[in-house]
Amino acid sequence: MLSPGIEKNDLDDLLILLVLSGIEGIGPARIKALLQQAGSPSNVLALPKWKLEETRGIGAALAEKITSFFHSAETCRNAREKAEQMLESLDRSKISIITILDSLYPPLLKEIYDPPPYLFVKGDLSSAHGPGIAIVGTRQASAYGKKVTNLFCRELCSCGITIVSGLAYGIDMAAHTAALEYGGKTIAVLAGGVDNPYTDPTGKVWPKIIENGAMISEEWPGCAVTPEKFPKRNRLISGLSAGTLIVESNARGGSLITASYALDQNREVFAVPGPVFSKTSQGTNNLIEKGHAKLVSSAESVITEILPQHIITKPQKKFELHTQSLSKEEQQILHTLGDKPLHIDLLAEKTAIPASSLLIRLFELEIKNLVEQLPGQIFQAM
Repeated sequence: MLSPGIEKNDLDDLLILLVLSGIEGIGPARIKALLQQAGSPSNVLALPKWKLEETRGIGAALAEKITSFFHSAETCRNAREKAEQMLESLDRSKISIITILDSLYPPLLKEIYDPPPYLFVKGDLSSAHGPGIAIVGTRQASAYGKKVTNLFCRELCSCGITIVSGLAYGIDMAAHTAALEYGGKTIAVLAGGVDNPYTDPTGKVWPKIIENGAMISEEWPGCAVTPEKFPKRNRLISGLSAGTLIVESNARGGSLITASYALDQNREVFAVPGPVFSKTSQGTNNLIEKGHAKLVSSAESVITEILPQHIITKPQKKFELHTQSLSKEEQQILHTLGDKPLHIDLLAEKTAIPASSLLIRLFELEIKNLVEQLPGQIFQAM
């Protein structure tokens, strides 16, 4: 199932991305470099060998492999048929696919060094266009860790912040569950296909996630879950988020890999301190001690670092005081914004106001001190 943002005439570009990703030695970073060099997937096919060699991360050997691959009619046909068969199966599983060329692709994820060329999605990924915080931690979560996770999620969700995690046992599952409990949006990033949420086989949580967010993966549906896919998954968790919060982790916990990716991606890292005798707090305490994470004891500390402080201190807005002097479109924008900041793409989708007109109305509302623009093309009513 193609995403709503992908037109039928873009199908060839999608298939080329799928085929490229199947060539041994070409990963997300190299596909990104090829797209920057060529401008589009279809143009990659037209790149001469010497131009491929000049592309960052490609070199002579890989350029030869790419050239040989696309010059082999049988190899290309088999790869394309495999991709087409996979795409045909998506509808049956209610899975959509979003490419890096799509306006629905998460903007923060696009900024990382090696963004996936495409994402498989179950649910609605629009919440990835607003502010998001990754919450991760140990699978052996303590009562303390679960309580802290619940508390942070409650406050973060009340500010319209999306909770991102990995649907693993322990802290991850506690984060998703708490976000749902408090009416928030949550995104689960899987190490395997989105058709196999193996940590929740009975469907206690994941059906609610796709109703109030999305499950996503860069892996093809039906693929096996293998150990090397978890670090790949972790870079997406941090890449989707403005900051990563580590609640509990032992000294070598997998969530520390997520923290490392967040630092490499120039994103904020936060850690909740724990008892010095607790094994599940060794990792978080070490992050704080080494200066790799900011110690936080409340969600407010995270929010004030990621978003302007007034988002959590502002009283409930009284739109009715302004509506008499506003146009219908301006009133619609204010009511759509409500008490939660929204990315401009999501605001345009919800209001159905053309982008050119929406920008003008937002500018006028800013002049009237009724709307404020936040970093990342996010707007909120004042």
